[in-house]
Order: sequence, then C-alpha cells, then structure tokens
Amino acid sequence: MEIKIKFELLENWGELPDLDVLLVEKAISISETAYAKYSSFHVGAALLLENGEIVLGSNQENIAFPSGICAERTALFYAGSQFPDLKIKKLVIYGAGELLASGAPVPPCGACRQVIAESILRQGEGFELLLIGKNKQALRFVNALDLLPLPFGFSN
Repeated sequence: MEIKIKFELLENWGELPDLDVLLVEKAISISETAYAKYSSFHVGAALLLENGEIVLGSNQENIAFPSGICAERTALFYAGSQFPDLKIKKLVIYGAGELLASGAPVPPCGACRQVIAESILRQGEGFELLLIGKNKQALRFVNALDLLPLPFGFSN
C-alpha cells in the first residue's frame, strides 16, 4: 500500500488566474488582522463558496493556550455556520512571521487538516487548496484532502 500526496509548486502566485489572485490578496490582507501577540505568526484565510461569496478568517491567539484559533478554522467554521448549505470551492491560506524565516508557504496544522477533511465530508466533495508564502511561492492542491489522507471519521 502507498499514500501519495499530489500538489503543484508555483514559483509566483501572481501568475494564477484573476480570481485566485483576488483570494490570495484577501488572505494576505486579512492576515494583518491576526491577533498574534504570542507567536508573531500572522495567518489569513480566504475561502470561496459556490455562490461566489468570499469568507475570510485570521488567527486569534489567547494567553490561555490553546484557547486561540487558526485562520483557516475561523473561516471554515464561519462558512459552516452562516452558509451551511453552500459548498466550498477553494481555500487560500497565507502565513508570515518569525516562525517562517524562509517565507515559504506554510501548511495547516493537524487540527486544521482535520477540520478541512470534515468540511469535505460534510459537503460530499473536495475543494482546491492554495498555500501561499511571503516569498510569492504557492503550493496548489487540487483536493485539500490530500493533506490528510487518513482523516479521522472517514472509511473506505
């Protein structure tokens, strides 16, 4: 048995289609609203719903660790509560800060990967994921579930 993770490395996210560039710009912009007093790690997420609505989220830390929440979970939970019947088509995540000296794209934490997987299970189909770095690189996953090939709660 073998597990493969499929993704594409893009050297410059500015060459993406216009809608993707808009989502990247929104993820970068919302990352500036992150409350990252303890980590100095600012993350923004922008997700596109099937009706064209764009939902944004930024990470929010708390001194009572781990009471904070990541940007992608902020956006995914908001979309689930406000638009429960709409499918997610695309999720863009941008991260920058001292934890990323290279400026490379940052993958979601394990908790966020499981929430992404649950979102896919909830809607019955996968969605595209773009991870964006300050260095302008992007990792593109056709199906976000590739980040967590054996998620809790899934069975074959």
